[in-house]
Amino acid sequence: MRIRRYKPSDLPTLYEIDQACFPPGISYSKSEISRFISHRGSRTWVAEDGEETVGFLIAGRAAKDVGHIVTIDVLAGWRRRGVGRELMDAVEAWAVEQGLRMLYLETAEDNLAAQRFYRRRNYSKIDEIKRYYSDGKAAWVMAKMIRNAS
Repeated sequence: MRIRRYKPSDLPTLYEIDQACFPPGISYSKSEISRFISHRGSRTWVAEDGEETVGFLIAGRAAKDVGHIVTIDVLAGWRRRGVGRELMDAVEAWAVEQGLRMLYLETAEDNLAAQRFYRRRNYSKIDEIKRYYSDGKAAWVMAKMIRNAS
């Protein structure tokens, strides 16, 4: 498996992966994914095994020294095989390079597997957003300090 930078021809595949990973109302439209990817200051990593795209992660700056992980998607058959870990390693290395002091993300209140995964990476729950998702579910904001603020 390898992690590489996004290229525009990836968009249809990333959209399909997002649709497979998340239910309607949580998954993004193709135009939303495109907008996140093309936003100034954003970065997208793609995980591949041979010719198969098996996951991706989109992140960007939310503020001068804060990064936001918009989404991390890994196909079901590839979970618990290191893909998410590799994608998170890539975004956290980017955060260090960018001089960010913190990364944060949102995860569904009932996505306990994701919460455990992030906790193992030293992310902590810092806020709950009621009715975050279109189905009425709340989300936890989880964050990790990257370096000491200067």
